[in-house]
This record gives sequence, structure tokens and C-alpha cells, in this order.
Amino acid sequence: MLTFLTDLSPVNVCQGSTDPRALESLSATGPTVRIRHLPRLHAKVYLGDTDRAIIGSGNLTSGGLALNYEYAVEILARSTVQAVRRDILAYSKLGVDIPMPRLCQYCEIANQAREAFRRKQAATRKSVERYFHSALREAEDELVRLRLAGGAMHTVFAGTILYLLRAHGPLSTRELHPLIERIHPELCDNTVDRVIDGKRFGKKWKHAARTAQQQLKKKILVRLVRGRWRLVNAENNHEVVA
Repeated sequence: MLTFLTDLSPVNVCQGSTDPRALESLSATGPTVRIRHLPRLHAKVYLGDTDRAIIGSGNLTSGGLALNYEYAVEILARSTVQAVRRDILAYSKLGVDIPMPRLCQYCEIANQAREAFRRKQAATRKSVERYFHSALREAEDELVRLRLAGGAMHTVFAGTILYLLRAHGPLSTRELHPLIERIHPELCDNTVDRVIDGKRFGKKWKHAARTAQQQLKKKILVRLVRGRWRLVNAENNHEVVA
């Protein structure tokens, strides 16, 4: 199984940082290729099972592999490689698999956004700018559909909260919010409020985060202690002290 964790955000595609067509070609080479999307990913980590890891500045491009002056560290110590692997796999679980049919569909949408970006650079007409923003929004919406294909927003946030508590230890809700927003910027739309009977009740995504907290609490996976959320050991229901 060959897994690629990358950032397929429309802005990256428009600027040429990520090429969905290249990933499409790679996926077509066999059923053992897995493409995962997670925004704001910037790490360049290459893992060969549990025997070798390469961490450096080079992107997986012709420039990064053969033309540019890059710097990397090769790690052969199995314990360190396994630690890096655990960290990357844990982080990758916050992303979403992009199956071939959806990747092909996204390639078409991303190409429209990229073409609109080029047209915007070549002209300053308002109509072209509107077309660019429309194409960019469509690409962003498609990524949100992919992110939420496996369940509601609070389901995505639940896994993220567990990841953050493992990584940082006990956190308050106020501390969790910016960390969640940093990992899932496309899901954390601060322009959308939750409205009930004409009354606004704060940002909709923050309500989804609170719903995730309560669901984790009901499953006895987290516990609120003196205003901070803590992990609970599922095997014996003892609190995990970080």
C-alpha cells in the first residue's frame, strides 16, 4: 500500500503547488495507491515501512527530486522511524481518502479554477474576477463535500479533538477552537452563524465542536475536569493524566 497525504486545496492547485492530474495518474497505476487530503499540510516526510524515513525540504516534484538544492535527513533507527510513522499516521487520520472517481471529478473542477486563475492574472475585468471566485468557491465546496462524506461535521471534529488531546494534553474549549480551526480551515467558516428562531447563537462550526465534545463525553472517551478536557482510558475508564 502506497499512501500519499497531500493538500489539495484549490489555492494550492491554482498556484501549481499541487497537481491533481499527477495524483490521478499515480492512482491509476494500481489499486494499492491511496490518496488522502488534509489542508495546510507542509511537511515533507517519506516513509518506507518501518525501516527508513526521509525528512527534508524537497517536494515530490521533478524540481524537488532532481533539480533544486534541497536538504534532507535520512533516519534508519527503527525506533525513531516508528515514532515518525505513528505521528504521521495519527495526523493523516484527520484527513479524508479521495477515491479515484471523486479525484477525477475534482480534477475537472480544479482545472476550471486554475484556468480562471490564469485568466484573472491576464485581465482585470470584473467579470473575469467574478468567474475566478466562482470557480474557486466550487472547488472549495467540492473538498468540503469530500471531507463530510463520512459523516457530519461534529464526527470530523471528534477525531480531531482526540488527536489534539493526545498531542497537547488537557485543553479548554477556548484553547481547542483555534487548534481545530488551524487543522480544518475549510470547515471552520466564521461567516456562518447558527440561527434558531431568528436568533444568532455563535459560529456554527463551534457548535459542531461542542457537539463532538459531548458525544466523546457520553462515550467516556473524554472528561471535563476543572474546565479542561482530558482523555479517558477506554479500557478501565481511568483518566489519562498528561
